Amino acid sequence: MALQFGLLVPQGWNMDLAGIKDPIEAYEMMTCVAQTAEEIGFASAWLVDHFHTIPRPSQEFTFECWTTTAALARDTTRIRIGQLVTCNGYRNPALLAKMASTVDVLSHGRLNFGIGAGWFEHEYRAYGYDYPEAPERLRHLREAVQVIRAMWTQEEAAFEGKYYQVRGAINQPKGVQKPHIPLLIGGSGEKVTLKLVAQYGDACNVGDNPATMKQKLAVLKEHCETVGRDYESIHRTSTTLCLMADSDEQARALLSPERKARLGDRVNTALIGSPETIRQRLAAYEAAGVQELVLRFLDGTNLEALRRFAREFFA
Repeated sequence: MALQFGLLVPQGWNMDLAGIKDPIEAYEMMTCVAQTAEEIGFASAWLVDHFHTIPRPSQEFTFECWTTTAALARDTTRIRIGQLVTCNGYRNPALLAKMASTVDVLSHGRLNFGIGAGWFEHEYRAYGYDYPEAPERLRHLREAVQVIRAMWTQEEAAFEGKYYQVRGAINQPKGVQKPHIPLLIGGSGEKVTLKLVAQYGDACNVGDNPATMKQKLAVLKEHCETVGRDYESIHRTSTTLCLMADSDEQARALLSPERKARLGDRVNTALIGSPETIRQRLAAYEAAGVQELVLRFLDGTNLEALRRFAREFFA
């Protein structure tokens, strides 16, 4: 198995655009990062679905996920574009399926559709959304993915659920990819989310370190066996941080005390260190069963950091 690499595009939610005061310049930086990633061989570019910065809301720029997905899909030509992940609670799933179908066409079939149950309560409340407890958000997600698949596969989509009802919805065009746009379900919950992946997902995004990833994928495999799904038909992705320097000490010295505190033990499993350390950690991800690793570069607007990573680790 050859490990593929994706990139979390700087979008503002994590203060990665904080030094840029002109919104047009900030967007063009996003475009430049995505185009550079495409040029040097990244397989995919991903956006998160947040409305403002996290974990502390601020007045810094944060670009909306789906309009940016559409824009980046036209600003690039080969790299796949996706979301890690769309918050189900922010958009009606039938409308979301229609949006995705449109973006798949305008990207010429390069969309990865990522969705999850949502988690950031402050954002829900700030924008006027209800914030039900986690079990109910997951029940919403279960119905939503069925609605979305119906919109992508049925001539007149029909679904009668507790939370969503679709009665003869026509979705043309349905997109370019066959049999439909690949549906990635993000989240690590073993009892519900990973079961939803086994039942409805074409891909998953799980865990943030190799040990966790190995455990979660074992659970996913059990769910696949239970529902009669081919485990190997599910594209398995994970996400981690990346900061490379000539030595481990130099890499860690680039981390602020606040960031070191937030990372905690993750500094020992993320791709933070020398090329040799990162190579060892990549091998651990691959051994755990990861097929595509999505990287959030801590110096995400540093194009040379992307190029150096590509020189070191792309075949």
